[in-house]
Amino acid sequence: MHSFVGDTFYPTLHSTVCTALFAVHIRLFSHLCSLVLTSVALGCGIRLIVYKRKTPFYSIVDCFLDAVKKHPRKVFIHFEGKTYSYEEVDKESNKVANALRSEAGLREGDSVALFLGNEPRFVWTWLGLAKLGCPAALLNFNIRSKSLLHCFSCCGANVLIAAAELLDAVEEILPALKEKGITVYLLSDECTTDGIQCIGQAIAKASDKPLSLSLRSNIHIRTTALYIYTSGTTGLPKAAYVTHERVWASSFIQGVCGVTSKDIFYINLPLYHSAGFLIGLVGSIERGNTVVLRRKFSASQFWDDCRKYNITVMQYIGETLRYLCNMPKKDNDQDHNVRVAIGNGVRADVWKEFLNRFGRIHVRELYAATEGNVGFINYTDKVGVVGRINILSKVFFPFAIVKFDIEKEEPVRNTEGLCIPVGKDDVGLLVGEITKHTPFVGYAGNKQQTVKKRLSDVFVKGDLYFNSGDLLRIDHDNFVYFHDRVGDTFRWKGENVATTEVADILMMVDCIEEANVYGVKVEGHEGRIGMAAVKLKEGREFDCVTTCSVLANYLPVYARPRFIRIQNSLEVTGTFKMKKVKLVEEGFDPKSIRDPLYFLDLTQKKYIPLSQEIHKSIMSQDIKL
Repeated sequence: MHSFVGDTFYPTLHSTVCTALFAVHIRLFSHLCSLVLTSVALGCGIRLIVYKRKTPFYSIVDCFLDAVKKHPRKVFIHFEGKTYSYEEVDKESNKVANALRSEAGLREGDSVALFLGNEPRFVWTWLGLAKLGCPAALLNFNIRSKSLLHCFSCCGANVLIAAAELLDAVEEILPALKEKGITVYLLSDECTTDGIQCIGQAIAKASDKPLSLSLRSNIHIRTTALYIYTSGTTGLPKAAYVTHERVWASSFIQGVCGVTSKDIFYINLPLYHSAGFLIGLVGSIERGNTVVLRRKFSASQFWDDCRKYNITVMQYIGETLRYLCNMPKKDNDQDHNVRVAIGNGVRADVWKEFLNRFGRIHVRELYAATEGNVGFINYTDKVGVVGRINILSKVFFPFAIVKFDIEKEEPVRNTEGLCIPVGKDDVGLLVGEITKHTPFVGYAGNKQQTVKKRLSDVFVKGDLYFNSGDLLRIDHDNFVYFHDRVGDTFRWKGENVATTEVADILMMVDCIEEANVYGVKVEGHEGRIGMAAVKLKEGREFDCVTTCSVLANYLPVYARPRFIRIQNSLEVTGTFKMKKVKLVEEGFDPKSIRDPLYFLDLTQKKYIPLSQEIHKSIMSQDIKL
């Protein structure tokens, strides 16, 4: 329909009306989604209240046992061509629990560290421990030496259970473990290393009969169920307490995203992470669905797996979606049954490209922290947001976004010493009020960092909030956007990298006197890649080979600085804190930086001078980071 006013023709009126109607439709759809989410969230909240009051306490293990009774022969795990039913996994976990009771004398409340990769044995070993009421510390299988020993020590465990393929890493810290009187078990039939016991045969011979509920009779909603490690401002990973309440809350995420018991859930993220373990594995137990477990993510085999196993729900971090988009296009890119993708950290441009290429998939981008007390889920299909504020948001998670001084790395306060809320569309620091219903339990063995994450006198004197360390904003339509991380942590390859830990390792190199580590953005990549400004000892030259060797001995690949900048002196603040803002802004372009720059060449296993040609190849993605 065309419109005329006098002799003037207005062909755009129709399109304007259509655009307005479309906008109204989108808003109505968003409100409908909000109502659905609110209903589901209320249901989850009611269930959690019921579980809290139930005697004995109903844990996720009891939920698993109910699933075993309901569908014992249903496939629980697909792994490398083999299938394991709910009943089979239950029996294997019983054998683990009975063997550990007799061999290690484990009892309710004993913490045990698990050092395993992604495999079914991880699942039933954890379940076995849970049936005994033993909290498990989930160790990152990439860490070594000082970091590994630290992670083990801070959870208070007296027992370490490790996979046979990680024996070398265990042997490296074995003298320290022996000194502490730690018992080490290897999931193997034989081992010749003194101080390491093999428990493979004991598990194989153990009874698979059910264990008595009395073995975990003192477990309740606030009991520690797990220790999951998170990097932060301390420089070394921190063991976050994960209570049974947090386990349940995380398990509901799949349900909130529309996942059902009929779905097949793909886990290729590490099980030592909250995403893989809590949202993936535990969420699948809560739903009673089937899991396809993979040792590690593979972009080249991802969609083949999805087609082979008829996967309907996938997990991601921002990087993994980019890896999928970077694979050569195929005619069957949209030949799959994936309908939901749950994850975090994807850029808007990658998000759009992913949908355009692989079809209509409901991307459920979320924001949460392992130890945090506030979170969001994008229950709409709006690209680029991590959630939307609705009527229940501040009931479930009382939070605020306050003004933040990037340079000083602290909240801006008014003349009364209180924080200042930001306006709509303004970026600020996310803080979550610490209450009885939204607690912040903190970190095991690290009271100082627990205190540091608590922010007091936020809006009234004496109040207490959790400092997320993240910058977010909320627009006029109440959509929530993640902006950036603050402090001494950046994210690369889906992993948190603590700058002070990396700096400490760098200063172990004989030629380096001081180091300032930070993350810099690289076009076409999520997160920030590691870079370090270093000051050399007087009269010394930069040792390209030894620096690479030391970092490789102590840090996983994602944490090693790919760029080194040599400076005569490192700039500090009045309180002797390293200044990073200017360094971050300057990046690693040899055209604009006069200081010597080096690039970590992983193939040559050394740092090489960063030439303009190398920089150009990095920016064009000819050199893969």
